[in-house]
Amino acid sequence: MAETTESVRPAWVDDDLFPFVSRFVDIDGHTVHYVDEGSGPTLLLLHGNPTWSFLWRDVIRALRDDFRCIALDYPGFGLSTPKPGYRYLPEEHADVVTGFVDALGLKGATLVGQDWGGPIGLTAARRRPGVFDRLVLANAWAWPVNGDLYFEAFSRLGGGPPIRFLARRLNLLINAFIPMGHRRRKPTAAEMTHYRRAQDTPSRRQASAILPSRIIASRAFFTEVEAGLADLAHLPTLIVWGDAQIGFRAQERERQEAIFTNHKTVILEGAGLYVQSDAPEEFIAAIRDWAAERDL
Repeated sequence: MAETTESVRPAWVDDDLFPFVSRFVDIDGHTVHYVDEGSGPTLLLLHGNPTWSFLWRDVIRALRDDFRCIALDYPGFGLSTPKPGYRYLPEEHADVVTGFVDALGLKGATLVGQDWGGPIGLTAARRRPGVFDRLVLANAWAWPVNGDLYFEAFSRLGGGPPIRFLARRLNLLINAFIPMGHRRRKPTAAEMTHYRRAQDTPSRRQASAILPSRIIASRAFFTEVEAGLADLAHLPTLIVWGDAQIGFRAQERERQEAIFTNHKTVILEGAGLYVQSDAPEEFIAAIRDWAAERDL
């Protein structure tokens, strides 16, 4: 595993705001950035769109005394660099996460997937039986939504040419999604800078611009994810749900509860899509309490 921690992290990353060592590993030609903090039971933290491992900073800072907290950026997100020809599809991200799990030799870990991190991480978990013993799903889904007018409309609008153009040229997804996904609090100017700088050119914004369309365009991928749930449904699962989010409805949470029969649900009232950043204290407490119940 080729790895470096030297002089690759850009100067705009604030060491006080993101006080972790930036590590880089080659996964199939991609330079994947990640942080690996603390010791104890392993938590693999997977982000959604249009965020990066920065989204998990409060969680990592609070839990690294008791857990090994690993958070990576998919190629094209955060500080990760894709190899030429990468299309930023969720199925490709799942391949990278699977390779990352192999490269770090993870065992007995807890998958913590938020938003797109849910289906991407669940794919890696199904492909690598025994690597993940527990699941935490935060505002996520894991099945095709084609034919559901709610998701069809969002995917066609958010993934259509006009929005993709605005996303690439004006950083629309960062400027709109990050504030919309925080309902308890307003992201600070410094936080917004860290999201904008991670996607500071039109080419860097392609990664986030492509994902809305893939909600329905990657039907084969989501069919594969759903088919693999039977192999994972027995795992102890914590479902953390912000009930003021724009994105997922109560019926998506209820479907997860029906699939993962050994589950505990924590609903964070008034919290948005980026629940780990919008209500970090309660998110952290939910993981701590659940881990204590599971005797981790």
